[in-house]
Amino acid sequence: MRTSFNIPDEIVEEFDRVWQDQGIDNRSRAVREAMQEYVEAHSRLDDLAGEVVALVAFDYRHHDVIGELHAVQHQYQDVILNTSHTHQGEWCLESLFCRGPVGRVRELSNRLRDFDGVRRVKIMVIRDGQP
Repeated sequence: MRTSFNIPDEIVEEFDRVWQDQGIDNRSRAVREAMQEYVEAHSRLDDLAGEVVALVAFDYRHHDVIGELHAVQHQYQDVILNTSHTHQGEWCLESLFCRGPVGRVRELSNRLRDFDGVRRVKIMVIRDGQP
């Protein structure tokens, strides 16, 4: 299938540099691999049920969204055990250590993605409550 995307030039340039440094044959293959990783990362949480322990990490432009992000985190304090925050210029990196119903953790990660000032949200499930 052929398709097209609107992607900022600087992201395409960085993407090209990375896949070429990795020795991948062409951009199409690199995009397929990246899309597969995206599907795997986001499907994992969607496929689970019950309780999870997870790390939700995200980066954001501090001044654009800090108040709203804190409000969201307060709404999910039933699953957020601990937070870690670091500044990198105008960008911040935040990690939320979570435990609770997978639906609540999924809702939290989706809420974080709603903000234009949040660049990306990554989730790592540490344990899914399955024996």
